[in-house]
Amino acid sequence: RLPLEPAPARPAWRSDAGDAALPIKRPVCHARIQMPLYMDRHDLTGATAADLAAAHLKDLDAQARFGVEYLNYWFDYERQHAFCLAKGPDADAVAAVHRAAHGQVANQVIEVEESEVRRFMGGIASHPPGEAYVDTAFRVILFTDLQGSTSLTQRLGDAEAMTILRRHDRIIRDAIEAADGTVVKHTGDGAMASFRAASNALVAGVAIQRGMAHAEGAGLVPMGVRIGVAAGEPVSEAGDLFGAVVQLAARLCAKAAPRSILVASSVRDLAVGKRFTFGPVRTLRLKGFDEPTRACTCLWEPGPPASDGPTETA
Repeated sequence: RLPLEPAPARPAWRSDAGDAALPIKRPVCHARIQMPLYMDRHDLTGATAADLAAAHLKDLDAQARFGVEYLNYWFDYERQHAFCLAKGPDADAVAAVHRAAHGQVANQVIEVEESEVRRFMGGIASHPPGEAYVDTAFRVILFTDLQGSTSLTQRLGDAEAMTILRRHDRIIRDAIEAADGTVVKHTGDGAMASFRAASNALVAGVAIQRGMAHAEGAGLVPMGVRIGVAAGEPVSEAGDLFGAVVQLAARLCAKAAPRSILVASSVRDLAVGKRFTFGPVRTLRLKGFDEPTRACTCLWEPGPPASDGPTETA
């Protein structure tokens, strides 16, 4: 066993987690094996990009003593939230680096898959150690669902059903990529995608509906698509990567009428001034959510399959 060194004095900015946020075990020596990946969440007060850069350097100096490798972090100055990505033998070792390096204990640590992190976040940017930067981990999640897809094979046969699904998949993929989104996964009769901005997700949603309407009018696809959109951060009390926001987007998609885009009210608020039109906000009871959810429809009109609406990349 390696002895723990006394933690240095805490900086002026602080984590709202406090010292008792996570139980920490004494570090042990670990064999060099393929280690799991973890993401943690820090709720901060008064932190700056320079503070986070300095803390990250201290993590890099301390990590070897705990068999941990810190890979990246995201810092949202406006929300005062930070998320760190690290490889380590377990969550306790990952947290112990922070405690020993600078005393800023994470509020929560969850195990994640690297492929999922890359898809949700749209890749993992590389920054030189010590560089002060702001890079939010906030993402907008979009779900699609093809109406009546389960009966396609029975009504049309295997070959025709697969042709329709391929057309549907191409319309959705092209719309998501054109709006700078990332397809997280295909669900068989739909898709889940991630965007850095609400306006991009809505541009993609409108483009999907226009593309599907064009295909339906041409007799190429015999049914419409439902779309649900929600926004949030990667680590919450749900304990899964984007767990709460993914569940909300999926539930909104299931609740949406065919050929419509149902969005959480937070997405509507983020898109104010971006030339989108919304229906009235209403209160919904969604499965898996104790509290009522406020949502509204993003209105769209038929037009060219490709959208020329506003986009953001920040």
